[in-house]
Amino acid sequence: MRVFVTGATGYIGSAVAESLKKAGHRVAGLARSEASAEKLRAAGVEPVPGDLLDPAVIGSHAAPADAVIHTAIAWGPDAAKLDEQAVRAILEALAGTKKPFVYTSGVWVIGDTKGRVAGELTPLRPPAIVAWRPAVEKLALDSAGQGIRTVVLRPAMVYGRGGGFVAAMVKQAREGGVVRIVGSGENHWSFVHLDALAELYVRAAEQAPAGELFLASDGPAFTVREVAGMVASVYGARVEQWPLEEARKELGLMADALVMDQKIMSTKAGRMLGWGVKAPLVLDEIRSGSYAPSA
Repeated sequence: MRVFVTGATGYIGSAVAESLKKAGHRVAGLARSEASAEKLRAAGVEPVPGDLLDPAVIGSHAAPADAVIHTAIAWGPDAAKLDEQAVRAILEALAGTKKPFVYTSGVWVIGDTKGRVAGELTPLRPPAIVAWRPAVEKLALDSAGQGIRTVVLRPAMVYGRGGGFVAAMVKQAREGGVVRIVGSGENHWSFVHLDALAELYVRAAEQAPAGELFLASDGPAFTVREVAGMVASVYGARVEQWPLEEARKELGLMADALVMDQKIMSTKAGRMLGWGVKAPLVLDEIRSGSYAPSA
């Protein structure tokens, strides 16, 4: 297939593009600058000019593709508007084609699971920062009735290849000797390794039936304090609590999302798509993987 990927130069999108190429697919990626285009060419991805600000351009690139994967997100005041515009443009371009469209959401839409383990059918109570996202999920999933093989993925906290939220902790430890955590750190985060997630995108595009939603989480949930503590121990740093009210002044709505307690588990992707995770757990990745000092 020729797969059009938005966000192909990003943390998730670049890994997805690489995994697609390994599976034998041709990949085209949205490039908003010549620097982005060069990065895509170096990765063997065909650059196509455009960005989330121009949904008509996105639709024009989606139309000739055999599949579309949307990983791009422009965090900020216009995030909801830009995401919905892009999704509507893609759906219009693919209507009636039965082509696959994979939309990226995230487990934050579930909200605080309050110590319970959440799955695909758990009711949604999203924090304000992603309160708009369930409506876009529904928009995408409802398009299955319009002849599009739409799939929604909700990744947990993504780690691996030295990126994600763990990378921010490592940067703090390296540069300041302190890892700041919002709140007490007793809340849990669930995780998914970037390489395993990229494999799931490929399987979703290749195999998933129309209108399906999958959680992407591998391994146990860990408390934020456990994760920060491992980073601190590796770098000889200390963990410092950051009161929520103070964190809100700097992080805004993100702060409330970071203190949610989330335990996410699902076997659906394994049962339906044969997705099997073969990646180190996040604590091992910090200790001796891509976040380690020697990496």
